[in-house]
Amino acid sequence: MRVVPASIRERAFVGTLLYVGSVVSIISALGAPLIPSIAERFDAGLGSAQWSLTATLLAGAVASPIVGRLGDGRHRRTVLLAVLAAVLLGCAMAALAGSLTVLVIGRALQGIGLALIPLTMAEARDALPPTRSVGVIAMLSVIAAVGVGIGYPITGLVAERADVAAAFWLGAAIMGLALLLAALVLSPARADVPRRPLDVVGAALIAGGLIGLLVALEKGPDWGWGSASTLGLLGVAAVLLAAWTRYELRVDAPLVDLRLTRHRAVLTANAAGFALGLAMYLAIALLTLFVQLPTNEGGMGASVLAASLMLVPLSICSFAASRLLPLAHRHLGARQIVPCGALAVGAGALLFALTADALWQAFAALGIVGLGLGFSFAALPGMIVAAVPRDETGSATGFYQVARYVGFSIGSGLSVTLVRALENAGASTPTAFRATLAVGAALCALTALTAWVLHGEELRGRDSNPDNLLQRQASCR
Repeated sequence: MRVVPASIRERAFVGTLLYVGSVVSIISALGAPLIPSIAERFDAGLGSAQWSLTATLLAGAVASPIVGRLGDGRHRRTVLLAVLAAVLLGCAMAALAGSLTVLVIGRALQGIGLALIPLTMAEARDALPPTRSVGVIAMLSVIAAVGVGIGYPITGLVAERADVAAAFWLGAAIMGLALLLAALVLSPARADVPRRPLDVVGAALIAGGLIGLLVALEKGPDWGWGSASTLGLLGVAAVLLAAWTRYELRVDAPLVDLRLTRHRAVLTANAAGFALGLAMYLAIALLTLFVQLPTNEGGMGASVLAASLMLVPLSICSFAASRLLPLAHRHLGARQIVPCGALAVGAGALLFALTADALWQAFAALGIVGLGLGFSFAALPGMIVAAVPRDETGSATGFYQVARYVGFSIGSGLSVTLVRALENAGASTPTAFRATLAVGAALCALTALTAWVLHGEELRGRDSNPDNLLQRQASCR
């Protein structure tokens, strides 16, 4: 029985999915520009306050494969609503927090919402005709970049005009609306889907491995990459993730069917998602930090709000590029889209590396980065969806999200590590920033080449026609 009339539900369905995806992405981005304010509020160091961002990304990475698998079952709507309720609770906890520990716990609950993106993709695939679902899945995939582009300016404005609690109360308000819309619009439980037990052992292994890996990557620049803490966590993570891989290949009902990653399209999407996620956060971290540096240190002396507004072009251009994906399919072919997108991201980073003397150049550079991310992130999930069975959509795209989140964390940490290393080697601060951006551009070029080679000739003929892609998606239903 439907919660609202079918005609109303159908008209509101796509808008609700996009709103849910946007809200969880915006809320995940609330913490980064607030780190100095959080440190001041709780009389803590910047390293401790950084956990307000680390906890969010960590929770999103750990929750994605688990929530993705639960959402592939008959209770997807229940899982969606439960996660949205957890995010709402996290916003309220962060707003009311009397200590940094409580705020970090609230931010971790907010991070679980990032695991909903694969479920919204799976819901779009199941509920929409193939000709419509392709575009919706493409838009949902770029929501992370769009959310950062919206969330950072909102946070910057709040940081200058109000306080930390106000930002999280705003998050609670927009999340409450998302929960209400989802409860009214999303499809009820599906009785036709067979019951499938949750792979608890697999969930525990990947959770432990990801926690060790991401904490080590996030704190490596502060602890030192050769420190016992960093190396110990990386070693534990490697053992747990290796054990998880071996276990998943043997269990009858795995958390993630790793055999699907042997498909060239799935492998391409995961590899490119990881590398572009790394490049995205490397560029965002470097540009926003550089423009805020005092002019006597070679920076531009911009305010937090001005630095946050730089991400608006990234958000707008990412969304615009996702809407142009069908046109790109017709004129470029699927094999060329991801390499072209990766090259555009690299071109944006290289543009600022070669100039870096005016604020407008940072806006232009992030706009170009947004175009590249929009094309690439819009195309990658479609490759996965076309290659996997319908009942594996949430799990497969959840694993893709994990690859992106690991890339995000490495990019954030790598930007700081490279700049410090170059400064210690005698380079000036502006030179260190430019050189690190050039490294990011080179990584994008390597990603473009890798995506071209991995995609392979065996897919070229079928994927070059978007109509064939739609037909293959329909056959998976």
